[in-house]
Amino acid sequence: MSERIQQALTAFEKSLDRRLLAALEVCARCGICAESCHVFAAEPDFRNAPAAKAEAVRRFYRRLHDPIGRLFPWWVGAKDLTEADLEELAEIAFGACTLCRRCTMNCPMGVDTALIMRAARAMLTAAGKAPEMLTQLADAAIAREENLEFFREFYIDQIRELERELQEQTGDPDARIPVEKAGAEILYVALSGAHTILPAAVLFHAVGADWTLSMFEAANYGYFLADLQRARAIARRIVDEARRLGVKEIILAECGHAYTVLRWEAPNWFEDFSFRVRSIIEAAAEWIQQGRLPLDPSANPEPVTYHDSCNLGRNGGLLEEPRIILRAVVQDFREMSPNRAENFCCGGGAGLVAVPEWYEKRMRAGRRKVEQIRQTGARIVAASCDNCRLQLGDLNDYYGLGIRVSGLIDLVVNAYLAARRMKATAPAAPVRVSV
Repeated sequence: MSERIQQALTAFEKSLDRRLLAALEVCARCGICAESCHVFAAEPDFRNAPAAKAEAVRRFYRRLHDPIGRLFPWWVGAKDLTEADLEELAEIAFGACTLCRRCTMNCPMGVDTALIMRAARAMLTAAGKAPEMLTQLADAAIAREENLEFFREFYIDQIRELERELQEQTGDPDARIPVEKAGAEILYVALSGAHTILPAAVLFHAVGADWTLSMFEAANYGYFLADLQRARAIARRIVDEARRLGVKEIILAECGHAYTVLRWEAPNWFEDFSFRVRSIIEAAAEWIQQGRLPLDPSANPEPVTYHDSCNLGRNGGLLEEPRIILRAVVQDFREMSPNRAENFCCGGGAGLVAVPEWYEKRMRAGRRKVEQIRQTGARIVAASCDNCRLQLGDLNDYYGLGIRVSGLIDLVVNAYLAARRMKATAPAAPVRVSV
């Protein structure tokens, strides 16, 4: 047995808990999962069915752990893991499954194929077979913390530039984007780029939030690698920062997997998790319901549809919050069909959108999403996940959809600024004079 195979199997054994055992054992081979998979819908080949993809793991699992598989491997389709199997598994686990869990929603046995694929990703990462781009991005995030002083001055200079834009948009020369503010109530964790910082800053200014911006980005490519050590190291930067600043709440930018990591995984990884974690989508929906944001939906007059991010929606439970927002900030909201937990994946999740050589693969995987968008007749597709927005933008270019892709918070800010302008230009009420 080669060292690489041994590393892969060691990682697999570490992943083998009760949940994974159940997923590996209870598949009834009924095939219902196939029709629920966006990859299979785009290319209806049996090899693209979730059950078939999971079989690439089950066959060596049976060789190791099934009594019949040990004695009579041919009887149950068991086999020893080989280098060729690792190559095949890399194409399946990283390139043909976005871990969206739509198949699990539709499986009568509740088989969690995404869990099986995550175990495969852990094996491949341990064996050095993970996509190089994902590994580089994960290591770069860890290096940022290790060299924080090197990045700090440049980062703060960039924020000061954005501050000037914030002041122009809000009309408030005192508007600020605070960084590392001790004692703030909210730690906002953005993604790389102004597109997730400036709109959020406008929103925080509008509601008078006591907030501070994180020095780190929300993305966690260690999670895509199913590398627990890397994923925890990347998440720990934000958790330690929140503790150091004494915040009461972490609010995350529009990012699906970051929400999964910090909302659902991190509380199990770290002790003293005494602060709340929310998506900015949850916060915005709450502020709208509380009447804290004046909004003019005429600022967004074009037909808008919403793409439910798999991590935020199906896996995270944020199904109604985006709709609370959209009904308040746009004039013509149109649902995709299906929607909410049954919505189809865009085809770019779980790191696929970051790997250049998989461009054609994810364009094919996005065909079902393209059909959904066309059926709505919408001109704007709103999405609350950055990876989804990148994938939807590429699908638009590839298939000539003629749409614009927008974040939810961008639409909120449009409606808010329009309402402010309307208020500023409204004629003053006549003064009544008593005689």
